Amino acid sequence: MTSHAPQTPYLDVTKESGRRYFSQTRPGPVVMLNLLRFRAVADYSASPALAPPAPITGAEAYERYMAHSEPYLAQAGSEILFLGQGGEYLIGPPGERWDLVLLVRHRGAASLHSFAANEGYLKGLGHRLAALEDSRLLPIIQGDG
Repeated sequence: MTSHAPQTPYLDVTKESGRRYFSQTRPGPVVMLNLLRFRAVADYSASPALAPPAPITGAEAYERYMAHSEPYLAQAGSEILFLGQGGEYLIGPPGERWDLVLLVRHRGAASLHSFAANEGYLKGLGHRLAALEDSRLLPIIQGDG
C-alpha cells in the first residue's frame, strides 16, 4: 500500500514561475487550464476586509471571485471557454480530486499580464485565496500540427 504524504498547496504564481513563463512565451493566444480544489469553509484571514458577515463555503467564495474578475477578463480581451465540475481522476493519483475545471483564453502573454496586474482585479483576489485549498494553473499553447 502506498502512503500519500500531504502535498504543499499551490495557490499563487511564484516570482520564479512567473518570470520563467513570461520570458519563454510564444506569440499568440494561450489557454489557461485551472484545476481548483475548494476549502469546506472559506478562509478570509488574509483578506478580512472582503470577508462576508457569516462564514461561506470555498465554492461560494470562488463564485464571488469570478463575479469580481469577469469584467477585468473582458477588459483584457480574455474569455472563459469552459467552466465545469471536476471530480476524481480516471487516470491519476487515487483519491485526488478537483472541484472545478476552468479554461480561460487570453490573447497572449501581454493580455494575461494586463489582467493579472490590474489594480481593480487585485482588490478582489482575496476571494480566490479564501476559496482555495489547492490549485494548478497550466498554460496551453495550440500546437502547430
